Amino acid sequence: MPIHVTAVETLQVGEPTVVEAPAPAGPYSAVFEDDAETGYFYALDTSRNDGPIEDALHIYNVANVSDRNLPSEVKIGWSTCHSKAVLLINGYPHAVFDFAAQRGYCRSGFPPPDADSPWGRHPHDWDEAATDLFA
Repeated sequence: MPIHVTAVETLQVGEPTVVEAPAPAGPYSAVFEDDAETGYFYALDTSRNDGPIEDALHIYNVANVSDRNLPSEVKIGWSTCHSKAVLLINGYPHAVFDFAAQRGYCRSGFPPPDADSPWGRHPHDWDEAATDLFA
């Protein structure tokens, strides 16, 4: 999976953390946040004046992470076309945003898509083919 990594940070699950990763070019950005209760991955379009958040994907509930006492490495990488972002935790893909298709994938499949959003046409269910977007 060839990616351009734009953010790397060590995370202690359950400690408030924000990892921001703008695309190498263009208006897109991806942000991972652990707010001490949950982990979420956000798709942002910074060219929008009405709020940049396009979509949000649930990554984990802190209470359910069995190895939360161990440090984890968070990486956010971008495709060569700068329109797809992947969230890797300890080298494992947890979520993908495809800005061109207005679609997000995550292993929890949560939350349900927002029917009022252009990104709401597809569920958030994980698909192993999502990592093929980076081939």
